[in-house]
Amino acid sequence: MAKDLKPEYHEQQYVIDDLTIRDSWRMFRILAEFVDGFETLSQIYPAVSMFGSARVKPGEPYYEQAVEIASLLVKHGFNVISGGGPGVMEAANKGAAEAGGKSIGLNIQLPYEQKPNPFANIRMDFRYFFIRKVMFVKYAVAYVILPGGFGTLDEFSEAITLIQTHRIKPFPVILVNRSYWKGLLDWMRKVVYSEGMISPEDMDIIQVIDEPEEVVRAIKKIIIL
Repeated sequence: MAKDLKPEYHEQQYVIDDLTIRDSWRMFRILAEFVDGFETLSQIYPAVSMFGSARVKPGEPYYEQAVEIASLLVKHGFNVISGGGPGVMEAANKGAAEAGGKSIGLNIQLPYEQKPNPFANIRMDFRYFFIRKVMFVKYAVAYVILPGGFGTLDEFSEAITLIQTHRIKPFPVILVNRSYWKGLLDWMRKVVYSEGMISPEDMDIIQVIDEPEEVVRAIKKIIIL
């Protein structure tokens, strides 16, 4: 019976060893991606990371609002980081580039191929979401979050979690467009807070601002250049 089991055991062991070897090589790719990010982005301070839907089009309110905010940020001494793709990301890079600032696009390689927008004058492609997210946080003095979907909520949630748990130094986290975010914020206050899942001061991490000039003013109030 032992002889009958032996080939099956060796086959299973080979698969495990093969996965272990591939995982080891993956670590080198991860390390290389971190190093490239650190070297490329080391000279972009101070920068503001901007997020929002990839689905909005030029001429639509959210797109044009992102262009205006990014342009104002550059005029007040900040550079702009986006996810490098279309929609609000493109608008942020457009506003920053046209205002003469560093316009950083951190593109992610996706199965359906997110194409980088043409307005980023500093571009990087990332294979791993988690490394890209580190770059957004590490090199940002503030987050500006326009209306968006799951990806936007992911970036927003990570930032407020890191601040709440004291894993990073607090910085402004600004939601733009009060009417869009109202339902989420009401749920946080009425359900999450009322059931004791967060503390009263946790809501202070988040600012909600509608006007582009006020967004920049709120950042400058905290970040002294």
